[in-house]
Amino acid sequence: MNRPDYNRQMRAAMERIPRGERLLLHSCCGPCSTRCLEALCGTFAVTVLYYNPNIADPAEYRKRRSEQIRYLRETGAADFLEADYDPPSFFAAAKGLEGEPEGGARCTECFRLRLDYTARRAKEEGFGWFATTLTVSPHKDAARINALGEEAAARFGVRWLPSDFKKENGYLRSIQLSRQYDLYRQNFCGCPFSRREE
Repeated sequence: MNRPDYNRQMRAAMERIPRGERLLLHSCCGPCSTRCLEALCGTFAVTVLYYNPNIADPAEYRKRRSEQIRYLRETGAADFLEADYDPPSFFAAAKGLEGEPEGGARCTECFRLRLDYTARRAKEEGFGWFATTLTVSPHKDAARINALGEEAAARFGVRWLPSDFKKENGYLRSIQLSRQYDLYRQNFCGCPFSRREE
């Protein structure tokens, strides 16, 4: 069965979009945002939304937030919008799924939580589009993330930009840019249950 080519869909959409339209980009961390911003900023006026209630350790959350802000300040690539730090929302979404393996149903609910929040904020703040950095990771299922993004777009009435940022050596490029800017690169998603599985 052929899987949709979300990277091709993104490129086709961006060819039709007038330059300068506003896009709210959910970012899980600075390193993942690097390649995504490089791909998007020629078309969109991007604002990065840092909403990651899955990072239950406050010190880890602050470190990733700080690195995201530093990268944006050093590059001027995008504006920054922060959500409240809200681990209880993640624990509520993950309730009953704590024992799921990494990449399973718990991750689906975590993706849904973050994408729904991003879509709602995009609508409230007047963004025409929203997207996420999550598809840059080789450990994340782009088909699942895009399906959830489309659902959130329909629920909140804002346009979802399909993506698979790992394509075109996107993950490798994110590593290169992270090294160039000396960004802290974590080795787990932030969820305490995923860390337990290390």
